[in-house]
Amino acid sequence: MKFARLIWANLVRKKVRLLLTIGSFAVALFLFAILGVVNNAFSLAGGVVSANRLVVTNRTSIINLLPLSYRDEILRVPGVSYVTHYNWFGGVYQDPKNFFPQFVMDPSTQRQVYPELKVPDQQWKTFLNDRQGAIVGAATMKRFGWKVGDRIPLHTTLYGLANVPFEFNIDGVYHGTHPQDDETQFWIQWDYFRENVPQAIKGQIGWYVIRIANPDDAPRIAKTIDQMYINSPNETRTETESAYAANWVKQFGNIKFLIVTIGMVVFFTLLLVTGNTMAIAVRERTPELAILKAIGFSDRAVLGFILSESMAIAIAGCVGLLLAAGAVPALAQAMPGMLPPLVMTPRLLLSGVGAALLVGIASAILPGLGAMRLRVVNALRRV
Repeated sequence: MKFARLIWANLVRKKVRLLLTIGSFAVALFLFAILGVVNNAFSLAGGVVSANRLVVTNRTSIINLLPLSYRDEILRVPGVSYVTHYNWFGGVYQDPKNFFPQFVMDPSTQRQVYPELKVPDQQWKTFLNDRQGAIVGAATMKRFGWKVGDRIPLHTTLYGLANVPFEFNIDGVYHGTHPQDDETQFWIQWDYFRENVPQAIKGQIGWYVIRIANPDDAPRIAKTIDQMYINSPNETRTETESAYAANWVKQFGNIKFLIVTIGMVVFFTLLLVTGNTMAIAVRERTPELAILKAIGFSDRAVLGFILSESMAIAIAGCVGLLLAAGAVPALAQAMPGMLPPLVMTPRLLLSGVGAALLVGIASAILPGLGAMRLRVVNALRRV
């Protein structure tokens, strides 16, 4: 801090250039943070994946259904603790744009398989006693301004139910225990759904989710289940929840590669812009740097001045991270249900600060080394 006034004077001598450089940093860090949030969301699609959960789907496609009779057979596999099942409901609320995920589920095992999704006991009890009941995620409740006790109409064209009116009573609200937990879902009781579907669908479910006692047994259990139904009309694919989420993300393309590529281009461009700015600043101040050396400042001190200026610009550019932190909730609200949960984590913010400091150092190294090697006599000839 001893030479803070000198560093500050050098920074603000070209105010427009300083503001433009800080703005470049801010924009780059804003994009870095937003891309990081989207990448994290897709990496944890569907919430925080668990090592002791497996997902069983139809081997051909998740669109194809599986027999409900598999449930008891899977439950008898050694190492399996609980089995629950789901169907995609695909309902529309008022307008097709009002998308949110709706799952027909088995309430008898839902809380055992997904203990991190919390519902108050009294609300859950009410739900169990109400065949038309529904449990709704906190984010969807907030989005539509619903409250417990409301009656919600939904219309679906799946399963031959185009002419069946469905109305649900909101009996409870679930909250996730992790920031990445999906709080947008709408849970419907399996018994009520089965009463209304055609006879051919009554014994068919979309997929199973299994909770196992020991995550180390996952490969064995998955292989055992798939072997049970090999060459049957409904072969299965059993995989860990993380693998299932990763395969789901692949449907959107190689998101990670795209994000990494854009991030590298952004930061490489930022490095060139900042490096060029620092090189011009050092060249303009060559006589001044020579004078500093002439009156006793060491080469390391001169390098320290250049690095300090570049680091100050990088730190000021971190305002882009703050802007991104404020923009993420607005982005999530603007596209509800279209993306997995968007969360700005402290780790991502720290990564952004680290990246900014790294670019600040890298962009000042070459100009700083040039200033260190500057010969006083030669430099003063330019005065």
